[in-house]
Amino acid sequence: NIPEVKVLERIGEKGNKNVEMRSIILARGFEDAFPEEVEKEAIKIKQDASNDFQNEIPKRKDFRGTLTFTIDPDSAKDFDDALSFKKLDEGKYEIGIHIADVSHFVRPSTALDQEAQKRGTSVYLVDRTIPMLPEILSNDLCSLNPEEEKLAFGAIFVVNEHGEVSNRWFGKTIIRSNKRFTYENAQASIDNGGDYCEELRILNSIAKFLLKERFKKGAISFDSDEVKFVLDENGKPIRVFRKERLDTHKLIEEFMLLANRETATFVNTLDHGNTPLFVYRIHDVPDEEKMTSLAVFLRAIGYDLDIGKDGVDGKDINALFAKIEGKAEEGIIKVAAIRSMAKAIYSTQNIGHFGLAFKYYTHFTSPIRRYPDVLVHRLLLEYLEGRRIPSGQFAFYEKMAAKNTESEIRATDAERESIRLKQVEFMQERIGIELTGTISGVTEWGLYIEETETKAEGMVHVRNLGDDFYSLDQKNYCLVGERSKKKFSLGDAVRFKIIGADPERKTLDYALL
Repeated sequence: NIPEVKVLERIGEKGNKNVEMRSIILARGFEDAFPEEVEKEAIKIKQDASNDFQNEIPKRKDFRGTLTFTIDPDSAKDFDDALSFKKLDEGKYEIGIHIADVSHFVRPSTALDQEAQKRGTSVYLVDRTIPMLPEILSNDLCSLNPEEEKLAFGAIFVVNEHGEVSNRWFGKTIIRSNKRFTYENAQASIDNGGDYCEELRILNSIAKFLLKERFKKGAISFDSDEVKFVLDENGKPIRVFRKERLDTHKLIEEFMLLANRETATFVNTLDHGNTPLFVYRIHDVPDEEKMTSLAVFLRAIGYDLDIGKDGVDGKDINALFAKIEGKAEEGIIKVAAIRSMAKAIYSTQNIGHFGLAFKYYTHFTSPIRRYPDVLVHRLLLEYLEGRRIPSGQFAFYEKMAAKNTESEIRATDAERESIRLKQVEFMQERIGIELTGTISGVTEWGLYIEETETKAEGMVHVRNLGDDFYSLDQKNYCLVGERSKKKFSLGDAVRFKIIGADPERKTLDYALL
């Protein structure tokens, strides 16, 4: 039988920038528009929000009088998390991580919940965001906007100057954010004095102790270069540059990690007879065979990775990363190391998180953009209110964990493809320009080169390497000239020019100089 197909929508002309971006989303199974029923539910929730808020006040811990602020990217429109700060006696501080209370508005079995389940995550492309929730919720009602009273789910900690937790509390809160910081202006406050500079400096100092403690326990530094685009009004990239990683990025990261870790740890201290049902974020130990292959690869380009009888631990990988810091081959080695490890996934079965060196870990801090966080909020509330989860729900949560892992992979693929498209579009305008880069791949058909600033990868075909015949030395990851014995090795710094760009295939052609 010949299968029949039905055309659902003509999305537009090939080559149109908007059409190309939409095709990336649709090819991964995501939709940009919400069903009418979902939008109607969101509007109704917004209409009832004022009365709902008044009813919630007596049920929650009130933090409206406590200094609270958000720190997010300049382009952010949905604010998932806010920090509250209060100085206590005896060198202690009360630090609150307040998370948008999405599960209060998005209830099980509603059209909103079904749609959020289906999407699983927001998708962040270069020129647009495909939200998990309608904007009336994601950018308005749930978002912890400045100078607005908001419902939140709090993880509140009493800590000393070294970030050691002496007391913890979880529960529903009401907050009013005093200020919306960007990462850059929060950093400027820390460096030069400005709004809440004293509080920010204390938080920054505590975050550095938390980071140091993680590394001491074997957490891996996964920092890698990301690129940022400046687009004109037509979506054309006019500038591409590497994002600078500031102390304020690390500050927020450490407090989100603290909240996620402590939430999972807290649930596992509850006495339910058995390990309670929960949705964990887990990361398995590296596969021995893959680590052996990585060690062989590293040896070929001049580095050693010791694999003991118990395998590789985070400290070994961090020692390697310290050796390569600032070198041309740093990016390639980090990518190779990360690809050699297991992928972090969602699961109801906890095995810990190898990369973070945490025994218990979950995702609690981003329910506007991740469905697993909504599930975590629901489960945590059940436990806080002393209820057990019916055994009939276990299969549902396991299914959701697997489904959300798959949604995350599709979203990541879409995000990477959108970056690739914009890199090619940017380079298309620069054909003939001389640039610098690093050999990022060596194959029998040619070399791959990653440009230094834009991270745009292109290929130099073997036929364009000169008048010699080059063959692949697989063992040493290099191409070798038969007559000249000239070598092009993985990690070599090179100069090149762009000779071709194909946005449709998302490929770049380079020529060595």
